[in-house]
Amino acid sequence: MKHISKILIIAFFAATNFLGAQTGMDKIKSLKIAFITERLNLSSDEAAVFWPVYNEHEDAIEKLRMRERTEVRARLQNFQNMSDQEIQSLMDQFLALENERNNRNMAFLQKMNNLISARKTFLLIKAEDDFKKRLLQQIQKRRQ
Repeated sequence: MKHISKILIIAFFAATNFLGAQTGMDKIKSLKIAFITERLNLSSDEAAVFWPVYNEHEDAIEKLRMRERTEVRARLQNFQNMSDQEIQSLMDQFLALENERNNRNMAFLQKMNNLISARKTFLLIKAEDDFKKRLLQQIQKRRQ
């Protein structure tokens, strides 16, 4: 079973190379969806409640990432010329965003626990971690 899963994932990675119309992020998102679908083995009833909640959470987290980039990290370009007060304000903003991200993640995991079970929620956490590792490995391979 593990061998078949690996072949499926490798084939999916290879197939996406031929999908020139998609952007890089769209390809990654498609791969992630396939990876999670395969790992969680959701029933049709579970999938019907899982994906809307998952997608909503992913969108919210992406918006937080964008806010962090535009509101905090972009201002760090001029870090050396900032006053201590400006840096403190920036740190407060960063901490507020991190707190919001943490709160959203906790609420999401609690909701998933109620929707698909604790076991499948942990499988989701593991699948996301495994996907990130594989993605980084693919990127490193391409750079070599």
